[in-house]
Amino acid sequence: MGRNNGNKSSGKYDKTSKFISLILRHNPGVIGIKLDKNGWADVQELIAGINKAGSKINMDILDEIVRTDKKGRYSFNNDKTKIRANQGHSISVDVELEEKEPPEILYHGTAGRFLPGIREEGLKPMGRLYVHLSIDAKTAETVGKRHGKPAVLKVHSGEMYRHGNKFYLSENNVWLVKKVESKYLEEF
Repeated sequence: MGRNNGNKSSGKYDKTSKFISLILRHNPGVIGIKLDKNGWADVQELIAGINKAGSKINMDILDEIVRTDKKGRYSFNNDKTKIRANQGHSISVDVELEEKEPPEILYHGTAGRFLPGIREEGLKPMGRLYVHLSIDAKTAETVGKRHGKPAVLKVHSGEMYRHGNKFYLSENNVWLVKKVESKYLEEF
């Protein structure tokens, strides 16, 4: 599959990339397209819909956005006729994630102001289908900075898995789980 492995972002297409994220993760109807049950959109319909909405895009630009997206948000199918977001959906799709055994410890980045609620209720997907977890504390801290002063939580994922919680690994190496009870969390 054509997911991104690079660490750079083109910058000049950031606004278009965010619009694609809105379409593929949250609201395909904003440009009048539909996703299939696995979250795939027809590439030509996506391009036509984005152009009709006032942004200028073609296959070369879309390919560059997918290839250079530093978060690896998108994947093409093998012949590049379909595209989807790898995770982060608020709409119900099955991105065909395979259940995997997680590492013993994963991390979650958030804003410090959310810690009291998290201590009480654990981590919930908050409008998404899954809670997103990182393999390292540095990545989690970067995620947390997007929401304010960052806080990093250590997640005892191995213990959770042994207690029956299912974990999935997205195409862009984000660990996903339905929720994390507070008893599996430790402030890092």
